[in-house]
Amino acid sequence: MTQLPNPTDDANTHRYIPNASEDIAEMLRVVGVDSIEKLFDSIPKDVKLDRLLDLPGPWSEIESRRWFRGLAARNKTALDHASFLGAGAYAHYQPACVDQLLLRAEFLTSYTPYQPEVSQGTLQSIFEYQTHQCLLTGLDVANASLYDGSTALCEAVLLAERVGKGRTKVVIARTVHPEYTSTVRTYVQNLGLEVVEVGWSADGRVDLDALRAASKDAFAIAVQSPNFFGVIEDYDAIGRIATEAGATKIAVIAEATSLGIVSPPGLHGFDIAVGEGQAWGIPTQFGGPYVGFMVVKDALKRHMPGRLVGETVDVDGRRAYVLTLATREQHIRRGKATSNICTNEALIALAANIYLSLLGKAGLREVAEQCVQKAAYLRKKLSEVHSVTLPYSGPIYNEFVVRTPFPATEILADLEHEKILGGVPLKLFFKDQPNDFLIAVTELNTREQLDALAAALSAAISRERR
Repeated sequence: MTQLPNPTDDANTHRYIPNASEDIAEMLRVVGVDSIEKLFDSIPKDVKLDRLLDLPGPWSEIESRRWFRGLAARNKTALDHASFLGAGAYAHYQPACVDQLLLRAEFLTSYTPYQPEVSQGTLQSIFEYQTHQCLLTGLDVANASLYDGSTALCEAVLLAERVGKGRTKVVIARTVHPEYTSTVRTYVQNLGLEVVEVGWSADGRVDLDALRAASKDAFAIAVQSPNFFGVIEDYDAIGRIATEAGATKIAVIAEATSLGIVSPPGLHGFDIAVGEGQAWGIPTQFGGPYVGFMVVKDALKRHMPGRLVGETVDVDGRRAYVLTLATREQHIRRGKATSNICTNEALIALAANIYLSLLGKAGLREVAEQCVQKAAYLRKKLSEVHSVTLPYSGPIYNEFVVRTPFPATEILADLEHEKILGGVPLKLFFKDQPNDFLIAVTELNTREQLDALAAALSAAISRERR
C-alpha cells in the first residue's frame, strides 16, 4: 500500500506523484473533503489496511533482485515436480520462438489500434488468429479476443439473450467449469436473467432428461466439452434438445488443444463456441493473463462483442486489413455497445496465433493424440490400483476424475511429498465430493511420470489405511 500524500507535505517528499500539494488541496476543496483519507471512509474497517505494509529496504537494484529471486525459488512449479494439474489451466509445451517473437518491440508495445488501418501488422495477426478459431471450431466468424474463458461464456450468454425473443432463462450444465458459471451469475444478477444449472449422469455427461425438462422457454443452453470432469459430451443429443426448445446452442471449450482431435461444435449445429485459449502455447503463468475466444454462425456476427478484423484491398489493389466491426463502447455510443467488458488481448492472442501457425494441423493433432493416449494409459494404470475407482465412464480427452476411500487433500499432500502435483481436489468446487480429484495429462508428461504417479498413489493409499 502506497502512503497517500498529505496536501501539507512538501512536494519533494512525493516527487513521483505529478500533482503538487496545491493541486491536491484544490481537488479536495471541490469535492468537499478536507483530507484524502476521507475519500476512503466508505471502506469497512475490517477490510481496510490502516498501516503501511512492512516492506524491507530501501535496497539497491542488486539487493532487490536477490530478494525477489529468493521469493521465486519458493514457488513449486512443473519444472521440479511431475504436474498433473488441470481444471482449466494446462501445461503444454511452448516453443521457444513464441516468447522470442512476442519480445519484438512492435508486438510487445502494441495495444488497441485506435487508428487501426495504420497498424497492418497487428491487424494481420488478429485476422490470422480469427481464422484459426474458425477452422478449429467449424463456425463462421470469430472476434479479435476476450479476457478469458469465463468472460467469454458471459459474452455468449449476453449475445444469446439479445437474440432470445424476450426470454430470460439460460440453462448451463453443472459440468461446465464452476468458475465460469459463477462468473456468469455475477454478470447477470442485476439483468433480470435466470440461470438454471443441470446436473450430470453416471457417465459424467450432462443429464439429458434433466436438460430437456429445464430447457423449456430458455434462450440458451450452454455445455462444456470436454467438460469439467474431462468427459466428452454428446453434442448431437444436446443439440436436438436445444433445437426443440428454440434455444441458442453454446459450446464451451476450456482445453483448446482438444480441438485438434475432438469433433468441433460447428459440425454439430452449435451457434456459438467460446472458451479459453491458454492451452494454445501460453504458459499457465500463475493464473494469467490468458485469452478468451468466441466464434459464431454468420447470422450472429453483428451481435458479437468487441472487434472483428477483416481483409480487403487498398486503392492500389494490394491486400489490406481493416477493423470491420467494432461494437465495444470505446468505439461507439455506450448505449449501442454489445459489451463494455470485453477487451484487447492482442499480445496473448498473438502467442496463440504463433503457436497454432508453428504446429499446423498435423502438429496440433499430434499434441492431441499424445494427450489422449497418455491419459488412456494412466487411466488404465490407476484402475489397477487397489481402492481406486474412476467414477465416470464417459469418453475422455486428457482429464479424468479419480476417487479413493480417503480425503483427496490428504492423498494429494502425500503425492506432493514425492514431488508429484497429483491433481485438483473437487471439494474446492463440489462439497459433496471430498474424496475425488481431477487429473490432467499433457504431452509434457512422460511414461516414467505416469508410472510414478500410479506407484505413489498406491503407496499413499496404503499409508492412509494404516
